[in-house]
Amino acid sequence: MADDRPTDAASDRSLLRRYRDGSQDAADELYLRYARRLQGLAEAQLAPELTQRIDFDDIVQSVFGSFFRRVNRGYYDVPAGEELWRLLLVIALHKIRSQGAFHRADKRDVRRTGTGAEALELQTTDESATAFFDLVVKELLEKLPEQQKEMVELRMEGYEVAEIATKTGRAKRSVERLLQDARKRLGEHLGEGK
Repeated sequence: MADDRPTDAASDRSLLRRYRDGSQDAADELYLRYARRLQGLAEAQLAPELTQRIDFDDIVQSVFGSFFRRVNRGYYDVPAGEELWRLLLVIALHKIRSQGAFHRADKRDVRRTGTGAEALELQTTDESATAFFDLVVKELLEKLPEQQKEMVELRMEGYEVAEIATKTGRAKRSVERLLQDARKRLGEHLGEGK
């Protein structure tokens, strides 16, 4: 089958099939095909203050690590005539968002790690806004059911959705849904003051 040859014209589907059959060359070709696009995406999407802590190449490596682990478990396939780009894009955006949340978690907050007057200025200008936001979040948390409250608190501490699912004994999708509901409630709660 011409589709299965290791050429630049090989489809993503055939490369994925060859990778599943043990071809490291197919994995390399997939990496070379998408790594530069993923790096460009990471550069465009990563907040400037995070670039001092996160290397774009680390994001790309993490995307491919997750992708190939899941391929080995049989989670992904490529429909005929389709590309992997959309899937890799979604994985990358999730990684970027997760890294942003991790590096903005309270004690690690990248915005508070400046030095000298810059850090002091940031802290004093944000202090009242942060105090207000903390009160609003605390008020909202009190209204949530206990398990949903626990999930939100774990997420705020920087835990990943999969880790929260394990800790709470819930399905990952349930955790995602409950966290999304809490974000929606918070948005509505903050909008009440308008």
